[in-house]
Amino acid sequence: MTTDTNSTIQSEPISAELLDATVYGTNLRADTLRGNLSSGATLLVFLRHFGCLFCHEMVADLREQSGKRGDQESILFFYQGTVTEGREFFGKHWPAAQAIADASLKFYKGFGIPKASVTEMLSPSVWRRGMKSLAKGHTPGMPKGSVRQMPGMLLVRGDQVVWRHDFEHAGDHPEMEAIPLWARE
Repeated sequence: MTTDTNSTIQSEPISAELLDATVYGTNLRADTLRGNLSSGATLLVFLRHFGCLFCHEMVADLREQSGKRGDQESILFFYQGTVTEGREFFGKHWPAAQAIADASLKFYKGFGIPKASVTEMLSPSVWRRGMKSLAKGHTPGMPKGSVRQMPGMLLVRGDQVVWRHDFEHAGDHPEMEAIPLWARE
């Protein structure tokens, strides 16, 4: 497994308020967060906004990785926007993806996904990472949601967060091999 200095292994309970909150989105199995978590581990992926080229890249990379492993039901996306906007975005990028609309940012806030500072949005690291993403064929679009919203990635088992990647900047992109979802026991 790749070492990732921005990731931590932890055991933090998820509040019943978040687990039992009503959810709307695309390809969901149930009407609460709890009902959409897989019986094993679930990777929660919080996207910045639909115009973000890094989010396009993240969805593409996760789709490719999960296709290799056959475990797309273990990934649950969150996005700032309406159900209709989510269907449009995922219809283009990953039609089978399970995704929760969170325009109010209830889950972003509840899981501690921060807003970006100016440095985290405009640092040279972001620009370098943007060039890599562009070279892979990803392009930015019109923002739909807060451009200051940082991405987030957490692995949950049951009602516990067991791993999280804290994004250093908007373009930070964890190595797929560093995500414990694919390092199962």
